[in-house]
Amino acid sequence: MIINRYLIREICKPLGVIGTILLIIFASYTAARYLADATQGLLPGHTVLLLILLKAAIALEVLLPTTLYLSVVLALGRLHTDSEMIALSASGVGIARVLKAVFCLSLPLMVLAGSLSLYLRPWAYEKIYWLKAQADVEFDINRLEAKNFYEISQGNYVVFSKVIDRQQDRAEQVFVQSESDDTIQVVNAKQVYQRLDETSGRQVLIFFDGYLYEFPRNEEGGQVTKFDKSTFFLRPTDLTPVEYKIKATSTSQLAHSHRPSDIAELQWRLSVPISTMLLALLGVPLSRTAPRRGKYAKLVTAVIVYAIYYNLSGVAKMWVEQGVIGTIPGIWWVQVLLAGLLLALIWPSGLPFRR
Repeated sequence: MIINRYLIREICKPLGVIGTILLIIFASYTAARYLADATQGLLPGHTVLLLILLKAAIALEVLLPTTLYLSVVLALGRLHTDSEMIALSASGVGIARVLKAVFCLSLPLMVLAGSLSLYLRPWAYEKIYWLKAQADVEFDINRLEAKNFYEISQGNYVVFSKVIDRQQDRAEQVFVQSESDDTIQVVNAKQVYQRLDETSGRQVLIFFDGYLYEFPRNEEGGQVTKFDKSTFFLRPTDLTPVEYKIKATSTSQLAHSHRPSDIAELQWRLSVPISTMLLALLGVPLSRTAPRRGKYAKLVTAVIVYAIYYNLSGVAKMWVEQGVIGTIPGIWWVQVLLAGLLLALIWPSGLPFRR
């Protein structure tokens, strides 16, 4: 038990450090992305903070297995470098004992990773889609920066204004393009105000002195209309239900679906706890290093193995979605390959300490 606790403690030391660093890097990248939208007026400040937190929560399902895997490689690599593994082997501590310690540490983290993937992931994505839809509803043309093109409502609208006068709450020399299933509309006006229509309760753009261009998407022709004043309903004031998103769909709903894309998403979520355990155990043989070679000697190899595994998982998921391969074997063949690599590396002839 003392040896098990010692091994677990050594692995936990880099576990917290690596996890914190990776989470900070990811959160910084996400913050830079959303803060740019906030600066340009597309997202309110409080929404940006919530989006960053939700994205960080989603990232944990990938960061947790990665962190555990790298921690095992680094911690046990140090023990090999300092000849502690040789001493343990001479004392009768074999690879089975080390694997048992790593397994005990990985078991609660596997459960946590599975919970994050199966339940937190769809909930967080649902909240993200809802927050973005709410930001569209709260869109205010006066918050935008002049001389920039903006895509809003998932690209259904493109807005450009050469001058924005915030003192009078108006924009000048405005271009707005909107798309529907069969029509493209373009409004080019000298001025525009955004108001709440008291009759319909909807936010509207009131254009002055401009032209309306309408083009059928699948036919030739179109028409141009000149106007002195025109009202353009940008979007409803109330949130409408977010369209079906696979990432935001509950795990129970995916389990009853027969669509390849839904099955691929379900298999991806189910594979997270399995990969957490397999990667942690794989770190044991990959950490084996000759004494005095340095604890980072096998880190490059470990990163390459992980990169190959992660990319293969993404390719397998895409193949299932596209119907290239069936739902059986689905993405499970990647897990089988990972398990096969693990067994090949821990085979008794591959390591000097066997008990």
